Amino acid sequence: MNELTWLPAWEIRDLIAGGDVSAAEVVNHFLGRIEEFQPKLHAFATLDPERARYEAAKADMARRRGEGLGPLHGLPISVKENLAVQDVPFAFPRTGTYGVSEFDAIAVERLRDAGAIVVGTNTMMGTGIARSEDSRPEAPTMSSYNWDAEARNPWDTSRVPGWSSSGGAAAASAALLPVTIGSDGGGSTRLPAAFSGVVGVHPTRGLVPHVDYRHPKFRLTSTNGPLARDVRDAALVMQVLAGPDARDYICIQNEPADFLAGLDAGVGGMRLAWTDDYGYADTHASPESGRVIAAVREMAFKLRSLGAAVETTDQVWEPSNRGGGPAPGEPSVYEIEVGNNPPPLPPVDSRLYREALEWRARNGNVFRDLFREYDLLLSVTSQSIAPTVEQWDEAWTTRPEKMAADYTPHTVLCNILGLPAVSVPCGFVDGMPVGLQIVGPPSSEDRIFRLASAFQRAFPVTERPSVG
Repeated sequence: MNELTWLPAWEIRDLIAGGDVSAAEVVNHFLGRIEEFQPKLHAFATLDPERARYEAAKADMARRRGEGLGPLHGLPISVKENLAVQDVPFAFPRTGTYGVSEFDAIAVERLRDAGAIVVGTNTMMGTGIARSEDSRPEAPTMSSYNWDAEARNPWDTSRVPGWSSSGGAAAASAALLPVTIGSDGGGSTRLPAAFSGVVGVHPTRGLVPHVDYRHPKFRLTSTNGPLARDVRDAALVMQVLAGPDARDYICIQNEPADFLAGLDAGVGGMRLAWTDDYGYADTHASPESGRVIAAVREMAFKLRSLGAAVETTDQVWEPSNRGGGPAPGEPSVYEIEVGNNPPPLPPVDSRLYREALEWRARNGNVFRDLFREYDLLLSVTSQSIAPTVEQWDEAWTTRPEKMAADYTPHTVLCNILGLPAVSVPCGFVDGMPVGLQIVGPPSSEDRIFRLASAFQRAFPVTERPSVG
């Protein structure tokens, strides 16, 4: 069964559908890998092996009976621990929110309907801190970390896999599972993907429906999307997650594009823009930023060899100076989903509110102007490599607001403005993975996946992490 380990999810699914391997064998294989590497990587918050094996047996029975098989039939998968899985403990450590889910989240419903087998939940940063219902900071403040519980980076376990889809990124990178599901409120799927050497997807606002039955709120800047080693796997899972659901007030009610149809069409004729820093990210640079940007820029411009036009844009955006969520003056209901809006809600300052909205409008206009001339925008996902545990701990516990802004300058605008973006592996700096970010206008996921697939096929990263 070891040959299953590094296979892409779509290929494993086809092997199951063809009877070449059983879902039970696949699930047992990956549960074995989780058992072996969990003590080093701390990638999982909860596991439900008994239910996973039961669901695998059902999947095998369905195949033998000749029943219709879903696009994820028999594939083991996990989700971030803040996403509800029925009868499984959930946690949002930063908000002090814990419990056992009564329902599946809509994303989990769709995974199951497509035939996936949910084996458990992945840790997110803060998973090991003391549980307190009074801990509801609006910024991702951490007084301490429990490094016996936090996820570690499979490429170097002295380093972090990123915030906050940390366990999912580590699990996908080390092939503990073929695919995991993260959430992204300022870059929290894409940044761990870049740090961990996998593909991470932040879809268009409203493409993936979501309802929180326990604490109702609108998710205006946060999304769910896959973490995977293979772009086709990411597109396949994204296709399953996307689409209308009237339970979600802000869900896009049009059918999504076919993300797989043009995946192998290449990039000939695409017009691509490159930015080093969006005109402001250099103020958040780390010592290695120049080398990271240079390495990713070099790879991005190699897309010319595939038939795309790549040019540096002189467009300049205005910085957000935050890691996501509401700007000063915006109502607290605009949250990133890190608070629970306890009454009484603070009054709205109309002057500050207007300033915040005009800032959004100006940045939105820059993107609109750019996408009139170019199909997609390229940049680094992060201008830093994964920090060490000590660097991470010191930064987030002593200056969290600065660290949030330093961590997300290349990613957060997509959350605030609702634009889709994907991070794809793009080589190494100092032995650690770096990522190329591909940004598009709303509902351009098919185009983004087409470019990401062409890039990965032309410039594959064949190295494997030291743990895994």
